[in-house]
Amino acid sequence: MYPQGRHPTPLQAGQPFKFSILEICDRIKEEFQFLQAQYHSLKLECEKLASEKTEMQRHYVMYYEMSYGLNIEMHKQAEIVKRLSAICAQIIPFLTQEHQQQVLQAVERAKQVTMGELNSIIGQQQLQHLSHHAPPIPLTPHPSGLQPSSLASVSSTSGLLALSGALMAQSQLVAKEDRTAQDAENNRERTPSRVI
Repeated sequence: MYPQGRHPTPLQAGQPFKFSILEICDRIKEEFQFLQAQYHSLKLECEKLASEKTEMQRHYVMYYEMSYGLNIEMHKQAEIVKRLSAICAQIIPFLTQEHQQQVLQAVERAKQVTMGELNSIIGQQQLQHLSHHAPPIPLTPHPSGLQPSSLASVSSTSGLLALSGALMAQSQLVAKEDRTAQDAENNRERTPSRVI
């Protein structure tokens, strides 16, 4: 309660009180107000941290759902590719020798997708899905002079990040539209209807 530097000395007989009762009450009141202000600021900080925690948990769930959806989609596309490759392998022997060579070359060309082409495809898909909602997210192309093999993991990561960013932007826009519709509905409920 008192400053830490002070050491209370025991009162000797006949020594007058250093502080009057009113001064002690005033000091207690000041310290109480100080502690109350500290408590209030700590309470506000705690509420702010709790709301940030809730927001972070909401983002975590959203990212987890997006990650799960992307993982499912990737496995689905891989299975489709495997089945289509099996169909091609079954059909190619029935073609003439000349057509077999052409089809095999076309299949090999189709397997050699560069990161630049992949980013271009993702960008086109973003334009198709988000053209009426928001501007597209710019994708990072390969720096000139570097081989795609050395940047394969970086570019695929940036492509996935761009795709997840687009999905997040789309989900945020949908949530915003839902809130706008809910607000409009609430305003209609609050406004009393006038009968003419």
